[in-house]
Amino acid sequence: MPEGDTVRRSASKLDQALTGRVLERAELRWPSAVGVDLTGRTVLATVSYGKHLLTRFDDGRTLHTHLRMEGSWAIARTGAPGARGRGPYIRAVLGNAVWTALGDRLGMLDVVDTREEHTVIGHLGPDILDDAFPTEGLPEALRRWAVRGSMPVAEVLLDQTVVAGIGTIWTAEPLFLLRQWPWTPADELEDPAGLLLAIRKLMVRSVLSTKPPGQTVDGGRGETSYVHSRIGRPCRRCGTPIERGTVRKPPQERPVFYCPRCQAPR
Repeated sequence: MPEGDTVRRSASKLDQALTGRVLERAELRWPSAVGVDLTGRTVLATVSYGKHLLTRFDDGRTLHTHLRMEGSWAIARTGAPGARGRGPYIRAVLGNAVWTALGDRLGMLDVVDTREEHTVIGHLGPDILDDAFPTEGLPEALRRWAVRGSMPVAEVLLDQTVVAGIGTIWTAEPLFLLRQWPWTPADELEDPAGLLLAIRKLMVRSVLSTKPPGQTVDGGRGETSYVHSRIGRPCRRCGTPIERGTVRKPPQERPVFYCPRCQAPR
């Protein structure tokens, strides 16, 4: 599933292509959006919150989308073959005179009043990539962290109602860098604030990087990452084979990659 840094990149891509321009084409191929017409509306902005995307219009409405496991947004020049939007999994087409945005395999789509955006994202914790996270979001995140008790730290990090935007990559990589066992009880972690700020630093670096979205700390998944997707391959620190565990219960279980030596339980 795309993580907060990848979704932030998608928001920036949509914002650059659509903001300030009038939609000449607007197709929402989603059961709950039948009859919704955005043609003629001017896009005010596209922003991300955690793993969610919010495209706001001048009539006070917002298009809310979520990529889930396989979704993506692509931009094509209007009139080009890639802008036709004929694929069987295209769920949204937003086109202006210059650019057309195509939402492929989207996992969630809603149109809500902009003032009611809280109905689709209000349950989430603070967005770790928000500019105000270190001063305003962090205290709330720590409050939510505290009530998770002895839940494994990796599971807390993946809980979007604690902090929004962290996925399996940005759980595994920072825990390895800080030599933390992923199943350490959250209430026994010495410095949860330090961990969250370290994760934020790495994610911000990823957003600002010129490398393609979806890459980890140093590069491609499993190629230059430290542990993520490297099961059975030698740890870059100690040479021990990387292992893969899981957190959360089915059907919500998620993989966690770790080094059993560098991240041994304390």
